[in-house]
Amino acid sequence: MFDRLSSLPSAPLAAYPTPVEDLDRLRATLGVTQRLLVKRDDTIGFAFGGNKVRKMRFVSADAQRAGADTLITAGGLQSNHARVTAAAAATLGMHAILIVNGKRQRHRTGNALLDDLLGAEVRYVGGREHRGPAMEAAAEEVRAKGGRPYVIPIGASNALGAAAFALAIAELLGQIDPPDIIVHSTSSGGTQAGLIAGCALADVRTRVLGISADEPAASLEGDIRRILAGLGALLDFDAAQFEEAPVEIDDHFVGRGYGVPTTASREAISLLARTEALFLDPTYTAKAMAGLLDHLRKSRFPAGATILFWHTGGQVGLFA
Repeated sequence: MFDRLSSLPSAPLAAYPTPVEDLDRLRATLGVTQRLLVKRDDTIGFAFGGNKVRKMRFVSADAQRAGADTLITAGGLQSNHARVTAAAAATLGMHAILIVNGKRQRHRTGNALLDDLLGAEVRYVGGREHRGPAMEAAAEEVRAKGGRPYVIPIGASNALGAAAFALAIAELLGQIDPPDIIVHSTSSGGTQAGLIAGCALADVRTRVLGISADEPAASLEGDIRRILAGLGALLDFDAAQFEEAPVEIDDHFVGRGYGVPTTASREAISLLARTEALFLDPTYTAKAMAGLLDHLRKSRFPAGATILFWHTGGQVGLFA
């Protein structure tokens, strides 16, 4: 089945694999028995990297196959996905329309600055609930002018986006033995769906623990189950194997909401920088690491287990 994933049309946006590294200084600082590893998707060499680049390898190739000339997506003011979509459009000779909830900044920073540099057309809407209708309206405008739009869901969290992370498990298993636990940031669900599917396809018993950046666990689980069903259909695969896989989400580290740092996430940013020179972002990876640290300190992981933190990037957010 990994051969089927490898054969999907893919845009050559970046080179793989990304490194896997030991977090020995963090482990010593915490005084824990578990082996701590990190999968460095923050080092992907395209548009400041991150998990969205993996997703776009299949999504943007599908847009090319469809003959699209405009990529349309949505996100927050500092959306990593919007930045990567704009970068993919620039690389592939397409136009990008980004629907962003929030107010236009007078002095743009972080991802918003990069969106401008990449030549994206940014349209602002009031709230999250307006993003979907605004994407469809933008697509209709493009069609009316004779263009060929391709609408990408928020976070590229669909079957194609998840397929990239299912294939990433094959990449990981070519580097190390299966870890006992993978911990990562989860929000729109595509990354976690792909990791779960990849572990199921590889028949490994690795736990996939998503630390929510914003959404309640129950809502996220529903999204992930739907993406898994879509991935099964894409691969023409009996999805029962996916349906039986547990979807494990911890939503206790969200704090006051999406993009709002917490005391624990600030501590995680500082600790990882000072022990490993590893940079986390305030919105996603810092909260995920805060969750991992809390589980370690409260002995919620088995002694001696191998725990891999999947770094999904986003450190541009440090400059927002």
